[in-house]
Amino acid sequence: MKKLLLAPLAALLVACNDPGTTDSTSSAPTAKAPLPAAVSAASQAAEQDGFQYVIDRFADIQVLAYQVPGFEDLDLKQKELLYYLYQAAYAGRDIMWDQNYRHNLRIRRTLEAVVRNYGGDRDTEAFRQFMVYAKQVWFANGIHHHYSTLKFQPAFSEADFAGFVNAVAETGELPLREQQDAAGLIAELTPVIFDPAVAPKKVNTAADVDKVAASAVNFYGEGLTEQEVRDFYAEQSKDDGDEPVSHGLNSQLVKNGDGELEERVWKVGGMYSAALEQVVVWLEKAIGVAENAKQRRALELLVDYYKTGDLKTFDDYSIAWVEDADSRIDVVNGFIEVYNDPIAYRGSFESVVSFRDEITSKRIAAIGAEAQWFEDNSPIMDQHKRESVKGILGKAITVVAESGDASPSTPIGINLPNANWIRANHGSKSVNLSNVVAAYNAVPSKALHEFAWDEAEIARGEQYKEVTGALHTDMHEVIGHASGKINPGVGTPKETLKQYSSTLEEGRADLVALYYMLDPKLVEMGVMPNLEAGKAEYDGYIRNGMMVQLYRLKPGELIEEAHMRNRALVARWAYEQGEADKVIERRVRDGKTYFVINDYQALRGLFGELLRELQRIKSEGDFEAIQHLVETYGTQVEPGLHAEVLERFAALDVAPYKGFVNPYLEPVVKDGKIVDVTISYPATFEEQMLYYAEHYSFLPSDNG
Repeated sequence: MKKLLLAPLAALLVACNDPGTTDSTSSAPTAKAPLPAAVSAASQAAEQDGFQYVIDRFADIQVLAYQVPGFEDLDLKQKELLYYLYQAAYAGRDIMWDQNYRHNLRIRRTLEAVVRNYGGDRDTEAFRQFMVYAKQVWFANGIHHHYSTLKFQPAFSEADFAGFVNAVAETGELPLREQQDAAGLIAELTPVIFDPAVAPKKVNTAADVDKVAASAVNFYGEGLTEQEVRDFYAEQSKDDGDEPVSHGLNSQLVKNGDGELEERVWKVGGMYSAALEQVVVWLEKAIGVAENAKQRRALELLVDYYKTGDLKTFDDYSIAWVEDADSRIDVVNGFIEVYNDPIAYRGSFESVVSFRDEITSKRIAAIGAEAQWFEDNSPIMDQHKRESVKGILGKAITVVAESGDASPSTPIGINLPNANWIRANHGSKSVNLSNVVAAYNAVPSKALHEFAWDEAEIARGEQYKEVTGALHTDMHEVIGHASGKINPGVGTPKETLKQYSSTLEEGRADLVALYYMLDPKLVEMGVMPNLEAGKAEYDGYIRNGMMVQLYRLKPGELIEEAHMRNRALVARWAYEQGEADKVIERRVRDGKTYFVINDYQALRGLFGELLRELQRIKSEGDFEAIQHLVETYGTQVEPGLHAEVLERFAALDVAPYKGFVNPYLEPVVKDGKIVDVTISYPATFEEQMLYYAEHYSFLPSDNG
């Protein structure tokens, strides 16, 4: 999936892109216990103009909730289908935790045992810090930060941790190994949690390291090197032809007892079987209430894929999914995004369950209908343009459930499938998560007033932030990812551009959106009110890429996350290229730095030049060129400017990252049949995480 994530504290950030308490597994779905005490949709309607958006705040995180408008208007069959897909989404939740790091499930279950059962004084500073850490781990689906991927460092001591665990030992709720006691659990987990040298970074894409050996993510077995992995898949893909499968997407690569490399495939009967069995059970129920034959066929292929692990079947499913343009209910469920793999082979589990937002979809459909015009008028080289842009389905969706890699930190836009040949030959789906975007917009941002140069820029940003943010997402997903083509004989970007492939792809899609944001065509189409709105988007993008997003980094850190690199690359390259003519001017007032656009049309021209170059790099597989651009403009941080940004944000007291709790769906059953499905919302982040742990824990703590 190409995902667009929300940029820090702005209407615009990938990718187009967060269960269990015991080691026991369950072979079939069981009757669910009553929902936890939740704030119902009806009761929430009396709060804060109809909805309680802000749920929690801790560390660098603010947790929000999103509404699901239109759910009550769906018919019973659609609600029942959503409920089954919702269950399938959360049934796979454990997988993401284990993928992120091999100790995550045991650590999570230990933390949850303490949260549930600790009978000591919970008002001490140590326990308060323990709760902050637990929430950080919940939010990140593991012990590494969801964005920086650096390991969290607890603000409580090893002795505090031992005390909490020992106090809970008598309850019998600790996730112990066979014949292990509390002391053994403490001895096992203490270095993993507290020692900075143990698994310091989940994903390390630095140019000068062995990215496989230096990354803690649980995609590769012990002792594997990056070169061994690349050689393994080079051999597998040498005879692929024009329709290559996504080698490595759904497996862990390890060395067997003979020292040979082999894949542990994620499928029923393979690795993660206990969770995938549950996913399949609920998908099979969904097949029984599918809206039409195309949707039914796509779901059947998805089930076959989970049962066999066959990547050709996954391609067949992806094609069938793209070709279903009529269904209102939709789902993403699978091993999709490769951002968590330092060398971009393996997909993280995620699911997004939704139904089409009919009103907002009209805007996106209008953009998709003009896809060929945008391609024909793009500044990229003619030989890199698609002669026929096929099958772009653009729509807005109302999200009902998100899990795995899509939750709690969520995308705001999605474009799938990722396989270039499927996109070229069969098309793609591009979506805007409209109710998620609405929730973001409902929480005011202080950064605009702090980092904009003058009142005119602030007023423009305030006036157009919703329309430009949504339009950038639409253009990025619908037109950006669907544009351009790779030269014959050139390999896939993950093979040719390696660790820089994601940064290039997101930068390329951003540049398509930016280039057209000042084109009168959008005004003529009726999707943008005027070109002043486009200027507001340029203002925000440059502010963010040059300064604002630095708030997400700690002093001394480089930029490593693909989307942050993409925005820094675009903004800094444009600033440097236009510096002589002051296209973008760096100004200082009262000791504060600002980046001010003086010539919007010239900046548009620079965006076009960079788009042309990024498409050339992708089309030709020019690794040296993308490495130079990313390492020169996308990675380095100016220490003084970074310190200033951190100081200015400290005064604002805002969280640099936001994520979401999800609604609960609950069937109303009468005489053994579902007669309705109700929707309600969690009261707290902690409540939802413990609820997921109780009801969706299917994997053992050790999956090795």
